[in-house]
Amino acid sequence: MQDHVTTHQAQEDARNEEILIWLNGRLVPKAQAMVSVYDSGFMLGDGVWEGLRLYNGTWAFLDEHMDRLFEAAKAIDLDIDMTRDEVISALLETQTANDMHTDAHARLMVTRGVKTRPFQHPSLSRQGPTVAIIMEHSRPSIPRPIRLATVPHIRGLPMTQDPKLNSHSKLNCILACIAAEKAGADEALMLDVHGFVNTTNACNFFIVRKGAVWTSTGDYCMNGITRQKVIDLCRANGIPVYERNFSLVDTYGANEAFLTGTFGAQTPVGEIDGRQIGTGEMGPVTHRLRALYKALIDKEAA
Repeated sequence: MQDHVTTHQAQEDARNEEILIWLNGRLVPKAQAMVSVYDSGFMLGDGVWEGLRLYNGTWAFLDEHMDRLFEAAKAIDLDIDMTRDEVISALLETQTANDMHTDAHARLMVTRGVKTRPFQHPSLSRQGPTVAIIMEHSRPSIPRPIRLATVPHIRGLPMTQDPKLNSHSKLNCILACIAAEKAGADEALMLDVHGFVNTTNACNFFIVRKGAVWTSTGDYCMNGITRQKVIDLCRANGIPVYERNFSLVDTYGANEAFLTGTFGAQTPVGEIDGRQIGTGEMGPVTHRLRALYKALIDKEAA
């Protein structure tokens, strides 16, 4: 068994060394795509981002991703200084410049921009936002189901840092991932403030018990687009689905578990805290949801 994998593990692709990156209105080679050490994102993690996936010439669920980006920017009082159509145009320009047609992943990032002095106050960011689009050829290559470990780092209350924000400030999730790796797992399973199972450090989390799909209430997790698509697919196809509080006891006794995210779609989980989940392989409900999701993507890209 391969010792360690991640939910974002992809096949190596030499073309990624020659990619062009969109940076503040210009397409620049990867080696030249740099931002200032005074940039708010580098200095303070002050920014928001989106991950998008290209299937057969179409950016899947683009409207939902743009909604989430602009809502997040509004929430942190960040003026992107581009219209929605201009952001989409920049995304398509980057796609064309890199001759990408399918199996590509984009990370669209917006920070508050370059600061005049190296301090926290947002008024010191006076030069306008920094906008960057990294786009890579990216085909998932996850050789086995993911192993998770529960960690002490939790998904917190919205009055600290709202976990629904796709912000550049990811230290809590990074520390959770490190703790899981130290425990011999691939990634972290995080609880909410009440001790209920919530999410992983990078993806939304689901279990399957007796044919029914369970996921968290959504109160403390990223408002995942793939998460919602899976819930919608369950409801449309007669698969019982519940957004509810559940514990580690419920999780250890599950027949299946899987993760959702833009990159990996539905990634099976084989082990949690040293306990095998179901057969340890992808289960029949996860298989079915993968097929339904693929059909949805095909329809989206038609």
